[in-house]
Amino acid sequence: MPILGVPIIERIIENLASNGLNDFIIVAQPNDRQLIRHFRYHSTIDVQVRLVFQHQPRGTADALSQAAPLIKGAFMLSACDSLVNAQDIGRLISTWGSNPRLDAVLALMPVSDKHFKNSGIVEMNGESIRRIIEKPATWQTHSNISSLPLYCFSPRILDFLKEVPLSPRGEYEIQDAIQMLIDDHLPTKGVFIDQRLPLTNPEDLLKINKFYLKNDIAYAKSSYFRIGSNCQLIPPFHIEYGTVIGEGCSIGPFVYIEKNCRIGDRVRLQNVVLLEGITLANDANITGKVVL
Repeated sequence: MPILGVPIIERIIENLASNGLNDFIIVAQPNDRQLIRHFRYHSTIDVQVRLVFQHQPRGTADALSQAAPLIKGAFMLSACDSLVNAQDIGRLISTWGSNPRLDAVLALMPVSDKHFKNSGIVEMNGESIRRIIEKPATWQTHSNISSLPLYCFSPRILDFLKEVPLSPRGEYEIQDAIQMLIDDHLPTKGVFIDQRLPLTNPEDLLKINKFYLKNDIAYAKSSYFRIGSNCQLIPPFHIEYGTVIGEGCSIGPFVYIEKNCRIGDRVRLQNVVLLEGITLANDANITGKVVL
């Protein structure tokens, strides 16, 4: 999924790389041709990226098992659908670096009742984690603190992966491996972060692109495109190459148009994401929507 012309996974790598990380292992499915092609031929980010493959989507602990042979020391683990800003990543790394005896640092954030059942919930003793449960029932924990899918780990976590049982939802959960760390009295700490942008639905994609347009003018730019007469472009916007815009259109604010779109005459767009190759008829009027 694109965030102003760059896949979200590369946006995540950007924030990690800005904190000094330069060696990345991506766990992908072997049929994910877009991802594979992007990192082999199109990515311009100046880091080392290696791909390993998880042939069946069997959870985060199983995904980490595929990467484990390439991991030689302490590492960070991140989901590819969850953006945490560079400053918060820096605080996790700082906590890790200032506590050399730690075996895990977890990114934490309070969660509302609405999202409780979709989160990994932790119980704490001061700054230390004493319990973690993935997607618990309400009776299983007395906490509203969510563990986000961003971690610092020592290599010891890898020793527990083979012991992780299959969960009721048919996956091998990284939370079970973390609990094994805790039960083995290996130091595990949490750091509260200020902001997270998850990507789970079209509304999230719209929100993230708007955030980037609003907060970093460097992203609000356009590649080569064609535009008809009597059009109004209202910043911030980001229009990719190959797009053709008809006459008398009003585009913006907060509009991202991916490459090779065709937009008819007198079209009105505001707070919109158009994904690649979309065609809009004359007189279309769209606000607050991702057009797939």
